[in-house]
Amino acid sequence: MGTLEVQTPSTTSTTTILDPEKYSATDDEESPIEEVRLTVTNTDDPTLPVWTFRMWFLGLISCVLLSFLNQFFSYRTEPLVITQITIQVASLPIGHFMAAIMPTTQFRIPGFGPKLFSLNPGPFNMKEHVLISIFANAGSAFGSGSAYAVGIVTIIKAFYGRGISFLASWILIITTQVLGYGWAGLLRKYVVEPAHMWWPSTLVQVSLFRALHEKEKQRMTRAKFFLIALVCSFCWYVVPGYLFPTLSTISWVCWAFSNSVTAQQIGSGMGGLGLGALTLDWSVVASFLFSPLICPFFAIVNVFMGFALIIYIVIPIAYWGLDLYGAQKFPIFSSHLFTSQGQTYDIIAIVNDQFEIDLQKYDEQGRIHLSMFFALTYGFGFATIASTLTHVGFFYGREIYERFRASYKGKDDIHTRLMRKYDDIPSWWFYLLLIVTVAVSLVLCIFLNDQVQMPWWGLLFACVMAFVFTLPISIITATTNQTPGLNIITEYVMGLILPGKPIANVCFKTYGYMSMAQAVSFLSDFKLGHYMKIPPKSMFLVQFIGTIIAGTINLAVAWWLLNSIENICHDDLLPPNSPWTCPGDRVFFDASVIWGLVGPRRIFGTRGNYGAMNWFFLGGAVGPVVVWLFHRAFPKQSWIPLINLPVLLGATGSMPPATPLNYNAWILVGTIFNFFIFRYRKKWWQRYNYILSAALDAGVAFMAVLLYFSVGLENKGLTWWGTNGEHCDLATCPTAKGIVVDGCPAN
Repeated sequence: MGTLEVQTPSTTSTTTILDPEKYSATDDEESPIEEVRLTVTNTDDPTLPVWTFRMWFLGLISCVLLSFLNQFFSYRTEPLVITQITIQVASLPIGHFMAAIMPTTQFRIPGFGPKLFSLNPGPFNMKEHVLISIFANAGSAFGSGSAYAVGIVTIIKAFYGRGISFLASWILIITTQVLGYGWAGLLRKYVVEPAHMWWPSTLVQVSLFRALHEKEKQRMTRAKFFLIALVCSFCWYVVPGYLFPTLSTISWVCWAFSNSVTAQQIGSGMGGLGLGALTLDWSVVASFLFSPLICPFFAIVNVFMGFALIIYIVIPIAYWGLDLYGAQKFPIFSSHLFTSQGQTYDIIAIVNDQFEIDLQKYDEQGRIHLSMFFALTYGFGFATIASTLTHVGFFYGREIYERFRASYKGKDDIHTRLMRKYDDIPSWWFYLLLIVTVAVSLVLCIFLNDQVQMPWWGLLFACVMAFVFTLPISIITATTNQTPGLNIITEYVMGLILPGKPIANVCFKTYGYMSMAQAVSFLSDFKLGHYMKIPPKSMFLVQFIGTIIAGTINLAVAWWLLNSIENICHDDLLPPNSPWTCPGDRVFFDASVIWGLVGPRRIFGTRGNYGAMNWFFLGGAVGPVVVWLFHRAFPKQSWIPLINLPVLLGATGSMPPATPLNYNAWILVGTIFNFFIFRYRKKWWQRYNYILSAALDAGVAFMAVLLYFSVGLENKGLTWWGTNGEHCDLATCPTAKGIVVDGCPAN
């Protein structure tokens, strides 16, 4: 979403190295990036222990807990992603507590020579804290919360009603998570060591670590504030989470116009445009876009402008004004697939015994139709991809090129010099990891092909595609904080090459997209370790082990829920107001149908209804060029370069499964904290803002899990007006004449 702006004290120019001689860093040793100079300290204490019992204990516990909670919440209507910041904040007092009570006795471990070890080698230090946070977040690319490939297991078991073995699922998840680490390690010298590759997002973590480890004299310490806010969040969530769920989606327009389809389409926060919809549930605020408290205000403004443009201008004109593609035959906001008469498309009916498309049954049901919003979502997705490339090329191209050249010609900055004191990771580690991962992936594709459908050449093609894009996308991310995604491109390409095979398509997308995403995330973590002076071997082992553990926990939780909750992910078969609707996996399933089962030629090609959406590629590519030309023609107009079309066009990239209610609440809360409080109560914001965000996330998470195990497993629910959702049942109805849908008034 952009770089968080955190006010931190200026760093000193004193450096401690191994001898440990102190000296003042010269100007040519300082980082050439001002933000880095202001945020990252030029000091290092190599004697600080990092390979400690505290790090392993808290890291393992955090990794397991974070993986469990994020996978658990991913199936819920309002999925809550517990972020790395929560672990950063929560592990600090525990680490200090362990340092205070654990024995300091030293002992020897057989096989490690005369070196002495201790369960408590001294005060809890910042380097341990960094490794714990990276351990906890391993395997979660860009804060996604869980392994991307779990979605494949979910759609096979829950949506297609087919089987896949636990072994095949585990291999698929682990290999897609680890594959990119192999070549990412070999690219470190290009995008981690150079001072000009500064990875803006890592400065947020550096700022927070420094803030948390500063000595506090205030009466209200951060730890005390965190505990109080966590308890309040924990206690409150029982109200919207169980006693009064309607508070999660307050749509007063629906209450006022209970018999009007159009009014409910406008006012519904879940199935409409969400005009006037409110929420008193933190999980709704932070479910898809993550906590608004950690997003800078300029990014919130960009998202708001794009969201308002698409939701409140483009969609109403297309739906009510132009009735594009027969839009009024379908709900205004839905990620489901429909027949030409507005009925839900029976996907299972067009899948044959070979798990491929049955063309005869497809012809009988007719072409697949999308809601107006869902169709435009793909169009804006095409435009976002194209505009990202041209925007970065025109506005940042020269800067990227000059910084990339400077990375070869420039001298090492102070941070790279300090890191030279630590043993580097041998290249053969990465070569071995890459060879083993590819070999295991080939075993999956060749010997378990009946479960994943993807041919061996598809795997190699995906690897090549991801490898080719990893370096340029890493450079873009490291210099501009923008990360173009490959998901739509990989879906489109495989859909053209191998149509009719839905699981092959999503496997190709996962290997092609996620291995690149994991590689970029891996490199970002290494840059964080670079700034915090963490030994490289410790970084690698923590990331690798954490990824294996996290992927295994993700799969175990998914397997448990998929086999224990009846009709999970089927909102039409679940009990009323059941939270297990799997909104993210629903979109993943629909994508597998559009790009894999049916194929892009039958949806976006000459044989489909939505061929015009391909023009969005051209529009997205040309848009930034026009903005750039205006900027060159009117250089004194400072507002012109602030027009960021990738952000504007991609503002609704999380919709679906996110809804207008999620965006409205996110924008409102983010504006309050990151504009008003940041401007008028800056000291409070600087001290407690991130702490509050972490506490709200953690409180909701713990209460939601408690509710599930105490009343959810036994289906002990309440039934009254306040538990019947947002009361906008008509929002999902069509408005075209002659279209008859169950539960909707005749038109």
